[in-house]
Amino acid sequence: MDELKLDFLTTKYDLEITPPLMNAAGTLGFTPRSTSMVNIDRLGAFITNPVSLYPRTPAKTRTSHPYPGGFLLHSGYPNPGLRAVIRKYHASWAQSPLPVIIHLLVSQVEDVQPMVANLEGRPGLSGIEIGVPPDCEPLQAIEIIQAAVGELPLIVRVPMERASEFARVMADSPPAAISMAPPRGAVLGNLAQPVHGRLFGPAVFPHALAAARGVIDTGVPLIASGGVYEQRQVDAMLALGAIGVQLDSVLWSLEDFEGWQ
Repeated sequence: MDELKLDFLTTKYDLEITPPLMNAAGTLGFTPRSTSMVNIDRLGAFITNPVSLYPRTPAKTRTSHPYPGGFLLHSGYPNPGLRAVIRKYHASWAQSPLPVIIHLLVSQVEDVQPMVANLEGRPGLSGIEIGVPPDCEPLQAIEIIQAAVGELPLIVRVPMERASEFARVMADSPPAAISMAPPRGAVLGNLAQPVHGRLFGPAVFPHALAAARGVIDTGVPLIASGGVYEQRQVDAMLALGAIGVQLDSVLWSLEDFEGWQ
């Protein structure tokens, strides 16, 4: 492990986000839209929906279930695949008023290099956010991330529940930033059977705040997220030392979002 840590990332880039807000992957589509009901001028960067190397269909059991303080979502991250996304959206990325960061969804290290090679040099793309699988171990994550090192700044999205664990492994040579994936959990569905998926909503924030502190204590740059529904929560994350904050389900609650200063 120590040998891998020393050889972790040979290229590091600073990442500046002004203003320090961005949407989380999966919330606003594949490109910034002037017709969006969300005022994108409030964001410092735009993150695309997750994109896999090959097309992915929706999960057979795609569902959304409310729970007190939020909701559980299981979608399977459907998308048309990297080539189709580039073909359809590369021109709009080049004309985007915001820096565009593409979120790559990977399940194996062999997928990473061809994806990155197809993205470098694309006008309008300012970075890559790479999401490691929820069951990924730090050693596997290092292999995936090493394969993604290139010309573009790299954000690594890790499971929120284990964010500090991943950050400690990356601390000797950190990427541009770590971000936190929504925590996973289960709620009771029909016939009192558990339904598993990603958790969203205000009830997530206490867990996100604790996870953020754990990452920041390692010295690894953090883009915080999770249950952020109020300006004071953004301020709290930034006061801890986060370099930016991602907004997720609040962007689907326009009354909340538009009320911010």
